[in-house]
Amino acid sequence: MKPSLTPIEPAARHGRKKLYVSINKKFVLSHLSSAVWLTFSIYLSLPWLKDLSEIVTLPISILIIGGIAYLPGYMNAFLLMSLLLDRQPSFKNPDPDKEVTLLVAAFNEENTIFQTLSYVASQDYKGKIKAIVIDNRSSDNTYCELVRAQKELNLEIKVLKESKPGKFHALNKGLQHVTTEYVISLDADTLLHPSAVRFLVARMESSPEEVCAVAGSMLVRNSRENLLTKIQEWDYYLGIASIKRLQGLYQGTLVAQGAFSLYKTNSVRQVNGWPDAIGEDIVLTWRLLQKEWKVYFEPLAAAFTDVPSNLSHFAKQRSRWARGMIEGLNEIKPWNQPQIYTKYLTGVNLVMPYLDMVYTFFWIPGLIMAFFGYFWVVGPMTLFVLPLTILSYGILYMYQKHYVFKNLNLKVRKNILGFFAFILFYQMIMSPISVWGYFQELFKLKRVWD
Repeated sequence: MKPSLTPIEPAARHGRKKLYVSINKKFVLSHLSSAVWLTFSIYLSLPWLKDLSEIVTLPISILIIGGIAYLPGYMNAFLLMSLLLDRQPSFKNPDPDKEVTLLVAAFNEENTIFQTLSYVASQDYKGKIKAIVIDNRSSDNTYCELVRAQKELNLEIKVLKESKPGKFHALNKGLQHVTTEYVISLDADTLLHPSAVRFLVARMESSPEEVCAVAGSMLVRNSRENLLTKIQEWDYYLGIASIKRLQGLYQGTLVAQGAFSLYKTNSVRQVNGWPDAIGEDIVLTWRLLQKEWKVYFEPLAAAFTDVPSNLSHFAKQRSRWARGMIEGLNEIKPWNQPQIYTKYLTGVNLVMPYLDMVYTFFWIPGLIMAFFGYFWVVGPMTLFVLPLTILSYGILYMYQKHYVFKNLNLKVRKNILGFFAFILFYQMIMSPISVWGYFQELFKLKRVWD
């Protein structure tokens, strides 16, 4: 997906009036549909369960099939029905003009920081944008590029220096200098769509008072680089976007990602800013949710990031994400979340290690055995999860294409190879990496950001 420099036409800014269904009804209907699917899948799996039980006993069979088919099927059905019922509210004011501050933590970003700030300077936002860039012990020419940006760009840029290493130290240093009601965090290598800030602020301004943050929509900029980046393009476009839409629907987006999100400044200060955590944005978001505030997601507030192009970098990033999830669960237990929806959404994360371990230690070996004619674990029954997955991705694809990309004047790249690789092989890469992240956190191994 390529960044567009064309602002959105006014006609595309207004949402359409849609039939209103309460969140409670959506929640109940989605779970009912999931229960129907689960019942159906259990009935179909009885022969599979019987055959596997003769080899590894009934309890272990239930454990394996539950992690391969039952729970994933239930969760996919819940996601699918929720997406079908989701109706994004229209903006009360699509052209807000409140002054906002944008925080950028920079460490050795000489190749990207000027371009990032130039995209900020090109926003179609009517209000004033103030940028605070925190140079976090860079050893290259990052500072020189910041000085050049101050001189050449039509943007107010304040440069700070933070001697303590760590993104959270840099962001908290910047937070001390924020005087506006809203603050936006932005990664130093992330490019904003021309209307990104406007849509992010418009969603906040259109939301109830208890909403304290709005997560932007992250898309892949370097998807043409190789097969790994092509696969990640679909992960961001379909997988991550669908999860954020689901969570946003139930008013509890679990990660207002540091790469591009808007926060109420006072709310961030009330939870003492960004925490000392490898998943600092995850823990920050969960702390905000624990205060009985809500976090939304705005799909039209698009930003473009470069994803890892080699397996080593990818593994470090995604194991860090998995580790950050465990950090959040350790600090704030799902049952301590004050709202029913966030209890459920954070509670889903409790079963993720189980699903990833079953996939890693049973499904992948079972797939290998299937090639040799042993269909004990992977057989025809496992294919029943695939249609539901493709259907949910198909619905999200149409939403992304016709609502998000059409309104942003963007085109979906033809990436057929990446799509099929994403559907068929992505989880085989992701689950083992996630298991490694859980292992790292369990044994408190050294944190690795890069």
